[in-house]
Amino acid sequence: MSPYTVRTAEQLPALLKAFRKQAGLTQGQLATRLGMTQQTLSALERNANRVSADRLLQLLGILGVDMVLQPRGIDASPRRPTPTGEAGW
Repeated sequence: MSPYTVRTAEQLPALLKAFRKQAGLTQGQLATRLGMTQQTLSALERNANRVSADRLLQLLGILGVDMVLQPRGIDASPRRPTPTGEAGW
């Protein structure tokens, strides 16, 4: 999937569901890995504005998705290491 800009909690449910499906996981499988019931995960996918930051990061980690925070208008391209091994800031 391509990068997405998320500015409201209402945008998260569809993205989380799409990333889950891309990862080839059912709600039940993902819920088990998160230590919650399938019903709780289903509710989270419908109404993501109630999820804690810790839970969201855990969920994204399982799905293999990075969350990148940046000022608006800044290029979101990953920073490539320089020849010295440092991030190219």
